[in-house]
Amino acid sequence: TKPVGYSVRIFMPDGDPNGIRLIEKSHWTGQGIAFTRESFPKLSSRRDSVRAGVYVLWEQTEAITLPRVYVGESDELLKRIEHHLRDSSKDFWTEGIIFTSKDDSLNKAHAQYIETELISRASEINQCALVNRRNPRVAPLSESDQADAESFLADVLLCMPVAGVRFFEQLPVTTDESEDLIITSKGIVARGQLGSYGFVVRRGAQAVKKETRSAQDYVVEIRKQLLELRVLKDSGETLEFTKDHLFKTPSAASCAVLGRSSNGLVDWKDANGRTLKEIQRTLDS
Repeated sequence: TKPVGYSVRIFMPDGDPNGIRLIEKSHWTGQGIAFTRESFPKLSSRRDSVRAGVYVLWEQTEAITLPRVYVGESDELLKRIEHHLRDSSKDFWTEGIIFTSKDDSLNKAHAQYIETELISRASEINQCALVNRRNPRVAPLSESDQADAESFLADVLLCMPVAGVRFFEQLPVTTDESEDLIITSKGIVARGQLGSYGFVVRRGAQAVKKETRSAQDYVVEIRKQLLELRVLKDSGETLEFTKDHLFKTPSAASCAVLGRSSNGLVDWKDANGRTLKEIQRTLDS
């Protein structure tokens, strides 16, 4: 279905675009509060940070590696995240966002339901290294409460990308292979698409089985992560993508496919053999 437009307002109470950001969507009683690890102490003076709700903590990473992500809920969000600051196993995070309701209509049961759904989506989409050890058990909700929680979750998912959180989105890949870019090398064929969101390598794309001797550590690490997440599987002579996978850049994608340092602007080509760099030059002219 065609996406429907909606309005989101971002307010920076301290006048700092890298500090606390309040995210509100039209016709929604919810509110998102995005923050960095450095700006988190400023939340202590805000009443909206002590309500019930859900939160996501994540790390900024290099273009190729998957960020570690933790999803949680609490009936007192501020105290819960303060606990994470004292927990060495959660030291990885540099960014965070919480979602609450401005009218206190979101309770702990709703938050637990939303937390479970977010963890399930992140596990299915595999665009991050999820730190949560298990999917929490949730007490059954009444039919009306579940409907309320699902409605709130739908708006949360619309607001997440505004804060740069894309770990819970299904990838917008078209079925039209005429738009695909291709890598053919050493017996492999990989196909993918470039969009405003990044570069998606298609399900079924092949990757070389072993990295080159000169492959840098980050190339080895991302391929290891993708194997652990079962995004890549051993297919005999090659590795194979088991699902569509989003990379931040074309070069990150081609590094994972080729098992070496790669310039994606040169290594990805269309069906006519034009490099991505040549295609972009044509579009710019």
